[in-house]
Amino acid sequence: MQIEVVEMEDRRAEFILRDSSPAMANALRRTMLQDIPKMAIDKVEFHLGPIMQDDKEFESVTSLFDEVVAHRLGLIPVPTEYGMFTFQGQCPDCHGEGCPHCTIMYSLNREGPGTVMSGDLIPLGDPSLKVKDEFIPIVELTSSQAVLIYATAVMGTAREHVKWQAAFGVGYSHLPRVEVDASTASRENVVEAAAQYPGLFDTEGGVLRVADELRACTYGKAVEDDPVLREAVRITWDETSFLFKYETDGSLTARQVLDKAVEILRSEADEFADGIDRLDEPGPHPPSEYVPVPAEEEEPAAGGPSGPSEGMF
Repeated sequence: MQIEVVEMEDRRAEFILRDSSPAMANALRRTMLQDIPKMAIDKVEFHLGPIMQDDKEFESVTSLFDEVVAHRLGLIPVPTEYGMFTFQGQCPDCHGEGCPHCTIMYSLNREGPGTVMSGDLIPLGDPSLKVKDEFIPIVELTSSQAVLIYATAVMGTAREHVKWQAAFGVGYSHLPRVEVDASTASRENVVEAAAQYPGLFDTEGGVLRVADELRACTYGKAVEDDPVLREAVRITWDETSFLFKYETDGSLTARQVLDKAVEILRSEADEFADGIDRLDEPGPHPPSEYVPVPAEEEEPAAGGPSGPSEGMF
């Protein structure tokens, strides 16, 4: 299995997975979606009672329920540095109590009128942990309202909650191979039809040629159904190579997400291989969790005792 980077930006990327299989491609996709650890706000404390600012008293209420405000805060991307933080339940320093190595504390103190934005979240300590997207609206305040909030971010994965999902729009397709029939490449109607698919084709000396095969991932079906191009262009799909595209929410870079996903897959594969090796070792083995059903207690098949019903297979 090989990974060839096509485009790598801060928050989006494209890469080609070569010499692989649909099973491995899907495993990588699911790992990127649900197994990448990241920081997200998990606990929010609201100040109750009047709030004094510059000798003026504000009400500590908003137009939204506190639960809604807390939910919005939880979805704000929080910077994640693996070298600085670990899972709270696995923290060797505080043993789950909460400390600077497993939590980030934010304060939010804002009075109306105006819109409370994500940029109003101030990290207590390291200023580099300030959220990068500063213009995410949270709640609107009137001239008599204010909020005083303390929020705690911890590390988690999207298996627990979507607020810990780092990668979005993770998709892949088989890698296309596009060939233009040389006998029809200079026909005027073929060149005109190909102009509908910008980036996939271009011309040189009035002759149609392939510019970027990867664009066939977008236009492939349309080209195959085009009444003019289907006789002039042949598209095949490499079943051992896959083009991946994805974006991140900004809490991690696209490179960090890909590197972490590969690291997790490698670790899981090594753990599985070790488990297989231990089966060959002499001595007692842990009992299997599978408990066979006695023959006399087996339920009849879907179509009754004689087997499946008509139309079942």
